Amino acid sequence: MKTAIIGLPMVGKTSLFTILTGVHESSRMGAMEVRVGVAKVPDARLDALAGVFHPEKLTHATIEFLDVPSISKESLREASYLASLRFADAFAHVLRVFESDTVPHEKGTVDPMRDLDDVEAELILSDLVQVEKRLERLEKDRKKIKDPKLDKEFEVLTRFKAALENNQPLREVETEPEEEKLIRGFMFLSQKPVLYVLNVGEEDAPRLAELEKEYAGRILPGRKHAGVTAVCGKVEAELTEMDPEDAKDFMETYGLTDSGLERMVSASYRLLGRMSFLTAGEPEVRAWTIPVNCKAVHAAGEIHSDLEKKFIRAEVANWKDLVDHGGWSGLRGTALMRLEGKEYIVQDGDVLMIRHG
Repeated sequence: MKTAIIGLPMVGKTSLFTILTGVHESSRMGAMEVRVGVAKVPDARLDALAGVFHPEKLTHATIEFLDVPSISKESLREASYLASLRFADAFAHVLRVFESDTVPHEKGTVDPMRDLDDVEAELILSDLVQVEKRLERLEKDRKKIKDPKLDKEFEVLTRFKAALENNQPLREVETEPEEEKLIRGFMFLSQKPVLYVLNVGEEDAPRLAELEKEYAGRILPGRKHAGVTAVCGKVEAELTEMDPEDAKDFMETYGLTDSGLERMVSASYRLLGRMSFLTAGEPEVRAWTIPVNCKAVHAAGEIHSDLEKKFIRAEVANWKDLVDHGGWSGLRGTALMRLEGKEYIVQDGDVLMIRHG
């Protein structure tokens, strides 16, 4: 999964990127400075399975984060900047909630709901420009060529234009699967799922869950394909400098049970409809990211395309049962280990062993 971290200046998005990925260097993309980093998805189930199988390799699922310059009318005219946003699967839109005398807000006051609307407006405007250009081209092409696909594309984009002119992001416009195929190549910015990340002050760190609930109630009603989570950048930055035991004690002083990365991953998975299944053996214990409601044969294809083509069946067990019984041998002959066919819907935390031709 690739997530672009976006937002206005001075909201803490670059600090959040560094906390999540540990990447400090920047690289140049066109005229823009960007940073790309990969974060391991924390998963205690992998560690538990590794304690049983003692694998040569332990492989976590990953999320790629992209830190791009602040959203503005100027940046959205830069081709390389637009490209970096278009190829993201989702946006993490950082909203500043913290107050600071030393870090002034560019608009003079802290107002997360105003900032949300301002960035959304820029994404909508960028898409509207793109839609209008394409409609102009389609008008000309439809006069020269009789093609039902062009007519359908024109119909869909006309509907999109009306929504955008009404300040409605495209993620809230319903489309049929066939329509989605027609417009997929445009990679519209306001169509991407968005996770709103509240960056709160240190004094509010003990209230993360409360603030999440409060802002979800303000942000999410009427919005589709959106989610809300909260982090405290200042506390998270201090955690990165500590060893695990000290970090655990430090988190407890703020009443935190999980890190910012864990909260962001959990919220992102819910938003994008993703989950993990696992594979376990002496060579490797690994987590694999798949869509919710994925069939066993397609999950096998995530491991290797040949496993999908030559799939026979899957041996399936819950990760906890596998740990409690000391591995596959402890489960054989019990109801806790099952043989499932191609149509089996994989569950979060399933451990699969694929049998293939």
